[in-house]
Amino acid sequence: MVDIAERNAIISGIGISQIGRKTGIPGLELTRESAMHAISDAGLTPADIDGISTMGETPIAEVIADLGLEVGYRGGGFDTGGLLSPVMSAFMAVASGRARHVLVYRTVQMMGGAIVNQGPPGGGEAEPSSDPPPRGMEQMATLLTFHAYSAVNWLAMHAKRHMHLYGTTREQLGALAVNSRHNASLNPRACYREPITLDDYLSARMISDPLGLLDCDVPIDGSIAVVVSAADYAPDCPNPPVRVQAIGGSPGTGGWDQRADYPNMASVDAATEMWSRTDLKPADVDVAELYDGFTYLTLAWLEALGFCKPGEGGPFMEGGERISLHGELPLNTYGGQLSAGRMHGYWVLYEACIQLRGHGHARQVKDAEVAVVSNGGGPIAGCMLLTR
Repeated sequence: MVDIAERNAIISGIGISQIGRKTGIPGLELTRESAMHAISDAGLTPADIDGISTMGETPIAEVIADLGLEVGYRGGGFDTGGLLSPVMSAFMAVASGRARHVLVYRTVQMMGGAIVNQGPPGGGEAEPSSDPPPRGMEQMATLLTFHAYSAVNWLAMHAKRHMHLYGTTREQLGALAVNSRHNASLNPRACYREPITLDDYLSARMISDPLGLLDCDVPIDGSIAVVVSAADYAPDCPNPPVRVQAIGGSPGTGGWDQRADYPNMASVDAATEMWSRTDLKPADVDVAELYDGFTYLTLAWLEALGFCKPGEGGPFMEGGERISLHGELPLNTYGGQLSAGRMHGYWVLYEACIQLRGHGHARQVKDAEVAVVSNGGGPIAGCMLLTR
């Protein structure tokens, strides 16, 4: 039998800091709050943590000093799992015996979102980098030449092409935004909790045609942390551990707009790899926490993960019934980045654990046993299948 390395790891603890817009709270303070919550949630103390992994923004050295950690493993940076790479590297570190309990955190602040070089995975400090641009960024000069200055421009082109090929509509994208806001109304940590209607969505100002203001995620200050532990620690967890069934990532083939199957993205490759590592199927998934930096990205993930056929993501979301808390595939149950706030996808992981533990309260999906999380789009993507 093939050994699936990630199954030798569990998520033993989760933590979240206070969340808000323009809070002025230093990043280290936010990180300390989420990290200590996660460590305590796992039934551990800082002395038990022997590994750390992150994509920033708070530097690893500061966190180690602040929490008094002694770690032999340091991970982080951008790999084939995209923004989820630090979590995936933690799985592999634990599975290979390089660490037993790895703290993984992601901290962001308003208008921030930097991806910080945290140094080599084995330890040591970061060196000034002369590496080539991250995967997919090689086309930056061309994109800028045509005044495509940000991700909203790049993803708008994907959305426009999808509309041209398959008849996808803004109303279908709007169903996701409306559903997410409803879910956020049940999440006391969400930034925006007031209900919106489809008319509110359609009348919001255009940002990059066809994506308007309510198609875009909400910048916030906040931090989320998880503790990845060896699977044999599960009986000692004070809270239900979450098991890792399979992971998937992408090598970034085709960059932002040079794929032969454009407007498909790296999400297709990541999903294919993930499903190849498990006997579970899309029909087995009870809840989906899918990346929504923009509404179109979630549609693309629905198709890539096989919840509907290519080109059918719009009809799948239309009206919001199938993606509601009581629908066929409850989607972004915490409100997503569209309403709860942009944590670069780490809130999807936190919420998946909440759902699998059965701790979702008013937004809990009944009998949730299998969850999928995804992160990224364009040339960078990662996804994970988690089980109770």
